[in-house]
Amino acid sequence: MRSVVITGTSTGIGRACALWMDRAGWRVFAGVRKEADAQQLRAEASERLTPVFVDVTDATSIAAMAAEVKAAVGDDGLHGLVNNAGMATGGVLEFVELAELRRVLEVNVTGQLAVTQPLIPLLRQAKGRIVMMSSIAGRSSTPLLGLYAASKHALEALTDALRLELHPWGIQVVSIQPGTIATPIWGKALAYAEEVAPTYPPEALRLYGPLLDALFNSLRKRTGGGIPAEAVAEAVHHALTAPTPKTRYVVGRSAKIRVWIERLPDRLRDRVMLGRMPKYGG
Repeated sequence: MRSVVITGTSTGIGRACALWMDRAGWRVFAGVRKEADAQQLRAEASERLTPVFVDVTDATSIAAMAAEVKAAVGDDGLHGLVNNAGMATGGVLEFVELAELRRVLEVNVTGQLAVTQPLIPLLRQAKGRIVMMSSIAGRSSTPLLGLYAASKHALEALTDALRLELHPWGIQVVSIQPGTIATPIWGKALAYAEEVAPTYPPEALRLYGPLLDALFNSLRKRTGGGIPAEAVAEAVHHALTAPTPKTRYVVGRSAKIRVWIERLPDRLRDRVMLGRMPKYGG
């Protein structure tokens, strides 16, 4: 039986991936941080799915998870790793707390490599595959999402390097780049933005007020919209099973529109982006 580790399966894309791969007949090690989330997954999945407790920012937690997976799969090795755990954040770069940049890099970049490293020997045994849950933001950034985009750009760099470094052992490394997906991550980002905005100095609101208002409106739309997480899960399944998977999967109409925009020359691309934004800079 083929086996896969998926991090961040409590909600959203990770949960959809765990249930999809379980239905596809895989043995799923579903990364969670709370017992309540583990119980919910057990109730909805087959006995093939095993919740494993892991915090991607905690080395002890990661080591325990890796040891549990190794004991379970034995000589069969690991056929897939889906690095899905992550967070969304943002802010005005002129005024954002640098601690927030460090936090998002720790979760979205360092945490992904920290989980991957101890599992590579198991992946090597089975000629398994690594799937990095990136974002269309990994191709370019938009205003106020610079922190999140920076983390996804860095994740793309790790993906490219791993794909080349692990090639001799037949380990495929794939990036998934979703656009707007209907998941709780954007609701969490909205809550964070609403908490942080009042801490900005009056100067920030004078200079960037209309832009901040636009961010709130965008996050509210994302919270209630987007394509189903199952669309991403389907792409992940293809990346794990296709004889020759793509190196990158762009998922969703909004992501495909962004790909087209990013092909424009920089100055023209900037004009297109600025044309969709409110006037600010007072």
